[in-house]
Amino acid sequence: MAAAAVVVAASLLVDRLVGDPHSRYHPVALLGRFIGWWGVPDRYPVRIQRSIGVAGAVLTVALFAAPFALVEFAAPWYLYLLLAPFLLKACLAWRALEEHAAAVVQALGDGGIDAGRREVGMMVSRDTARLDPEHVLSAAYESMTENLVDSIVSPLFYFGLFGLAGAAAFRAVNTLDAMLGYRDERARIGWFPARIDDIANFIPARLTGLLLLAYFAAKGRFAPAWAALCRDRKKRPGFNGGIPMAVIAGGVGVRLEKPGAYTIGNPERTLAEGGAGIVGAVRAAAIIFAILEFAALFLLWSMSYT
Repeated sequence: MAAAAVVVAASLLVDRLVGDPHSRYHPVALLGRFIGWWGVPDRYPVRIQRSIGVAGAVLTVALFAAPFALVEFAAPWYLYLLLAPFLLKACLAWRALEEHAAAVVQALGDGGIDAGRREVGMMVSRDTARLDPEHVLSAAYESMTENLVDSIVSPLFYFGLFGLAGAAAFRAVNTLDAMLGYRDERARIGWFPARIDDIANFIPARLTGLLLLAYFAAKGRFAPAWAALCRDRKKRPGFNGGIPMAVIAGGVGVRLEKPGAYTIGNPERTLAEGGAGIVGAVRAAAIIFAILEFAALFLLWSMSYT
């Protein structure tokens, strides 16, 4: 457990120093290519697509988690301490969330609305062709706040419970949902990954909401954060992503809006004015959760020797 605590801290340090390298050999890139190979609905008769989705998801999770489990249970302690921070870092993306949002802000400032639309189009699945600058920023910050759970808290949470294999299994499930969990021709093949992802994020999303409420309470913004959570958390489809989005929007005092779908928060300031506050809230939640997990793992280790 002491080694696991060190791995948590080291993985976040690696993330801040290295970021998310763009390589076709990145574990998640390999995972995505495997899902893209089998997860094509047209390859299968409609009547068996749901079964294919279940079997393919189980196989994908098992194959992706296997090397992580091998390091966890078979590597000598010194090799584990060397490899585990990089393996856990491959399952999370903290710095990348900030970089993606910053790239949209810079594109808007340097290249104008068309550049901003192109940049944010690489982050979200919605049609960005007619978005105005505020909605371009909203799309970027919606992605950032939602992925606080998917890309930081959940991988760390499952690492704390089940080690490297747990973090890898979550990353596989989340990637399956990101690629297949849509209400289009992928609906049948992606229904199982989408439901499993919802279940896997249920507790981490609520823990994240509590941490964010505590953070905004310390900043004197508990009341608007709580009000937005109560009012807006269910506006976004799904029962997890709306929690961090609502708390951050309320706490920072901005409005996150997907035109024709939902509006979250109150526009006390523009997103250009509140962007730094959003980044700060995401950063604070990640650090606080990591510190709490580090302390819990170290405490459990110390208790085992008493």
